[in-house]
Amino acid sequence: MAAEYATFGLAPATRAGGVHADGDFQVHRDFMDFVVDGRPLLFRLSDLDAVSPLASDVPPAIFTAQVRGLLLEADAPLPGGRYVIYGCPECADLACGAVTAVILRDGDDFVWRDFAWQTAEHADLELNAYPGIGPYRFSGAEYRAALAGLLDGSAHPARRVLLIGARVALLARLAAALRTIGIGADITQDARDVPADELRTYDAVAFGRAVTGEQRASVGRAFADAGVDVAHVDGLAPIVPVLVAQIEHALARGPAEGRRLTRLTASAAGAEVEVTSPCRVRLTAYRLDRLHRTHVREVFDGVLEPGAHRVALEAGAVKGEAFVVARTPGSVLVTAVTRGVPGRG
Repeated sequence: MAAEYATFGLAPATRAGGVHADGDFQVHRDFMDFVVDGRPLLFRLSDLDAVSPLASDVPPAIFTAQVRGLLLEADAPLPGGRYVIYGCPECADLACGAVTAVILRDGDDFVWRDFAWQTAEHADLELNAYPGIGPYRFSGAEYRAALAGLLDGSAHPARRVLLIGARVALLARLAAALRTIGIGADITQDARDVPADELRTYDAVAFGRAVTGEQRASVGRAFADAGVDVAHVDGLAPIVPVLVAQIEHALARGPAEGRRLTRLTASAAGAEVEVTSPCRVRLTAYRLDRLHRTHVREVFDGVLEPGAHRVALEAGAVKGEAFVVARTPGSVLVTAVTRGVPGRG
């Protein structure tokens, strides 16, 4: 079978959730992505919002079944020996669309081939194949070792964040928004009152702008005494979608160099965004007026090629105290709008 050898691995990845300007939301998902020749396979699919079947929030029995399926220890779920490689992050329904591929054994090797976009029981390779992706031949030993390592029952638990601030009503709305997208959130005024065992269940702590340096230090000591290192989020503004985006970024799994969205800066003149692979990027501007009312404007939505890009911002969108949120399928960044030139201070 003609296919050159490729390396196979797995890496933690995140499909960032979020609250959109129109009130809609998308769910936060942690999953294991497939790494082929050192690069996440998902990055080869430029405009795809999807997760692999190896998601941390699926029941253990289903997670194990997914792994054993990829090891060909169970029958293929789709005709023609096809397996779901990436599916809908919201419902995992094939009708929403999925990337599938044929997985088969060739001697001791595993081969992935005939990648396609599929929305029904049978794939149409003439219309919906992915040219240039695959076939991939993986060494059996490397392939089995990577997947078998997931069968120890240590799937990642749901993410949790501790919220600390003076504006209880805002924190309550933020906690509700986070829970809606699948992130656990609790509110406290003093982490010293939280038992150490409970502190160890948090992945991040988020501070409101009114929290003093002394309070932050006290919280830091409480987590240190509990023997846990958590991400610290300094809230940029009392705007729930901005705070959600900041927390989503803090909870992102995997190394920073493995993310699509790597840099975001913004000034009144424009925003600069940098991506590592072709992907859809959405930029949303939020600003507070003199009465501290929030104004929202979508400023860009399109597919960008790898590299740095400049996006013009209308003056009205970033007047006064303003912020820009950038999203790709799987990454999110937030920045305050400065009055200098993007990327130069």
